[in-house]
Amino acid sequence: MQYGIFSHIEQIDEIEQLLHGAEADGIASVWLTQGFGHDALTVIGAVGRGLSRLRIGTAVVPVYPRHAMALAQQALTTNMLIGGRLVLGVGPSHPQVVEPCWGMSYARPVRYMREYLAALNGALTQRVRFSGEVVTARGDLTIAGDPPVPAVMVSALGPKMLELTGELAAGTVTWMVGPRTLAELTVPAITAAATGAGRPAPEVVVTAAVCVTDDPRRARAAIDPVLGWYDDKPSYRAMLDREGFSRANQMAIVGDAAEVRAEIGRYEAAGATTFAAQLYGTPQERAATRALVGELATASASAGATGADL
Repeated sequence: MQYGIFSHIEQIDEIEQLLHGAEADGIASVWLTQGFGHDALTVIGAVGRGLSRLRIGTAVVPVYPRHAMALAQQALTTNMLIGGRLVLGVGPSHPQVVEPCWGMSYARPVRYMREYLAALNGALTQRVRFSGEVVTARGDLTIAGDPPVPAVMVSALGPKMLELTGELAAGTVTWMVGPRTLAELTVPAITAAATGAGRPAPEVVVTAAVCVTDDPRRARAAIDPVLGWYDDKPSYRAMLDREGFSRANQMAIVGDAAEVRAEIGRYEAAGATTFAAQLYGTPQERAATRALVGELATASASAGATGADL
């Protein structure tokens, strides 16, 4: 399993420092959220240059307000700017956002995502001819320089979304998904769909709030106002129920270094291919958590090199 960092975008200069620091520390990837603040792909294109190895992903760009051709155009440009290291994570968002904020129907999210992915995959090759029930994309993009096509990931949670993700995308980026759900639903469903479609084994990227601390009760209470937003969102509520959690803050990984390391190990055992930690807590706790992620990344890279030598 590889290791990454998952982060909101608040200050762009801090994201630049995060990216360069992560590469220097041997961390495999950084995943940036897309909300109502800075545009993630623009930020990645602006500050993700000058790196040689670090994968940079969006986790995730909502598809409803962005036509597939427009998103492909932006993603191809960003990917070219950063030397082909972009992972394009997309997702359907939530009816509480799509309908009141954007004035669009969320009546058929799986159908919309299936058609959107078909259109997006075509547009990323710079030539698309797709006409579906709810999505149409016809045209040619003319982005010079033959930019590589980024891997497309989907924030798939339920069985139907996992099935179409395995069929049409490179993998999934999860949030609010625990190791039990990963082992019983996520990994089996997406892997079976990818196999059936003749695709390579899918990536399964887990993002989770993590805090290395000697005061877990205080740390978990501190994250509750942030994670509480997810308590009643239907797709996330279903994931919490699968884990037997009443509150989203129970999904956070909190404890001393040994406890956190063991809990992350449960995700690896469940089939995650990348674990990306969202650092939270006091500055000292965030530093301790970042140090642990760096240690895990170094150990993973060393194990991989040893395996390659053998």
